[in-house]
Amino acid sequence: MLDKAFSGFSVDDVGAAQGFYGDVLGLPVRGDDMLWLDVPGTTGVLVYPKGEAHEPASYTVLNFPVRDVPATVAALRERGVAFERYEGTPVETDDDFVFRGGGPLIAWFRDPAGNVLSVIQDDDA
Repeated sequence: MLDKAFSGFSVDDVGAAQGFYGDVLGLPVRGDDMLWLDVPGTTGVLVYPKGEAHEPASYTVLNFPVRDVPATVAALRERGVAFERYEGTPVETDDDFVFRGGGPLIAWFRDPAGNVLSVIQDDDA
């Protein structure tokens, strides 16, 4: 009955999202009013407009598995991506913006709409 699914989240500015996901992160992006992120290994991710009614998600909406989190953080920072710095919390990040406190290495950043994204260690990525 249910044989397919996809994820989605809102943004306040589709144009800014298209530039960020397409140009900065280098993902295939299609659509105008609503965007589809054609992320390999998925059925796609829907990015839809909510305008001024948009409220950034208070959780990670999209995780990108990578082989080397510190190298990916450095490369994305060179492209202008600002990473989150968590201090004094259970997920405290180091000077490289990476959480190394147990489990896989992970680093969080936000899209232009304030939604939280991450790069997470995956040796098979």
